[in-house]
Amino acid sequence: MNKSITDELFAILDTVVLEHLNDCYFQVVGNVPKWFIQFYPDVTSEENKINLQTKFPFLENFLIDAEDFWHDNIPQPLKSGLWSEIDMSGQECHLEASAVRLENKKILLIELLGVAYEEKQSLIQKARQNSLTHHYLLKETQKKEILLHCILHDVAGQLTGINCCFALLAMENLTAKGRDRLEIGKRQSIKQEMLIQEILKAFSAEVKSLEDFTVDSAQAPDAVRCAREVVEALLPTFSLNKRILQLEPNIDLAQDWKVVGENSRLERVLFNLVENAFRHSPLGSTVTVDVNQDGEFILFTVDDEGPGVPEDISKNLFQKFSQGREKSGKAGLGLYFCRITVERWGGSIGYSTRPKGGSCFWFRLPRAVLQAQAGNQN
Repeated sequence: MNKSITDELFAILDTVVLEHLNDCYFQVVGNVPKWFIQFYPDVTSEENKINLQTKFPFLENFLIDAEDFWHDNIPQPLKSGLWSEIDMSGQECHLEASAVRLENKKILLIELLGVAYEEKQSLIQKARQNSLTHHYLLKETQKKEILLHCILHDVAGQLTGINCCFALLAMENLTAKGRDRLEIGKRQSIKQEMLIQEILKAFSAEVKSLEDFTVDSAQAPDAVRCAREVVEALLPTFSLNKRILQLEPNIDLAQDWKVVGENSRLERVLFNLVENAFRHSPLGSTVTVDVNQDGEFILFTVDDEGPGVPEDISKNLFQKFSQGREKSGKAGLGLYFCRITVERWGGSIGYSTRPKGGSCFWFRLPRAVLQAQAGNQN
């Protein structure tokens, strides 16, 4: 490129090019930007020598670092950082200097930032505001969690007293009807205790889902093994209540089934989905747990032969305290735990209606082996 064009280009970009001579003196190279003349009005040609520290005291320490930088002949530029000066007209100028070495010459570039500075300041301000908002929300969440635990602690204490009263009543000489009513009260008390535990689990799950998990295939959970253990754990409950629970028999055990996650929480996700299917399955029906390869993911499915989920409810199934119309079982927290856990691990979760009737709850998790390989490549 023609030198005159280059000189003019730097001036248009509001950048002055200076060559270091000796001590504190510099000489302008090329055209002089208008803003620079407001600081050094006598500098109109390359013949003038300039002492930058007289007008830009900020550069005093930077030039010491720049001298070492030029001596070491480092290829990347050395930035001074942003600073501001007031010119002869009283206007504030936002500047940044860069030291470079070209053809054994010590070059200093000083740029008037203008719009770029305003954009940087705006981004910094937004970042600070977002940080303050984050800390505020974090404190508010902590306050609510403390309040929630205090309330539940008080309620649990009252339930303990009620249970003691029930235990004492059971020792009394009650009529048959009285004992029936006592049993009803005890069952309701147990349900209330379970509700308290479910609420505590849901809120602690939000914290738990942020804890460490593994992408290393050597330590990652095995999808099929987790599915088998959950099926074996719940099989007696299904059999006792005349329902069938099975693990899909055609799973290829020779495949690698390692997924991103943590073993105990993965089992709990599967446990919640299978237990949910149990509560909505009619007598004699079958619930099937299946695991399939899905590209870079492993797909888990839990199929049941129940009535399915109404369309207006299915949209909010995985929200906190979401329940079906019958509201059978728990407080609508199990599916919420599943969602925040699976999404934390980089997966997705959903629901679909089976063509032959019933529900299919599914979730995908990244394959741990691919995650580990990607980490090694990076």
